Amino acid sequence: MRAILDTNVLVSAIFFGGAPRRILELWADDRFELVLSPAIFDEYLRACARLSASRPGLEYEEVLATIAGHGTLVPDSPSTAPITRDPDDDKFMLCGKTSQSIVVSGDADLHDVAGWQGVEVVRPRTFLGLLDPPAAT
Repeated sequence: MRAILDTNVLVSAIFFGGAPRRILELWADDRFELVLSPAIFDEYLRACARLSASRPGLEYEEVLATIAGHGTLVPDSPSTAPITRDPDDDKFMLCGKTSQSIVVSGDADLHDVAGWQGVEVVRPRTFLGLLDPPAAT
């Protein structure tokens, strides 16, 4: 399975934990392929640097280095028309289309366009259920 993590999901995984951190752990265990584009990685860097500046002592560089080294990088796709209400979110949908990947996000702007060009958008807990389904009783 291939997936793209919205920036908020990645930032939550690194700095806060919960379902997003579990997703990152499952990626580290090779349970899915993490896909990103240069524009997505750049946004990861900027968001982590911004949050880290207000939370001294929280480290993110090693995680991003691992993602850069082991994630699947696809080229940025040019947008010919707006996809979402927030143009900064379009890169996730374009990457999903190019790479045939699921977008993992809690962002309503992305969920509102779920299904665009066949791109599925799921919430982090839903994605966890796809990766790590509960055992049958």
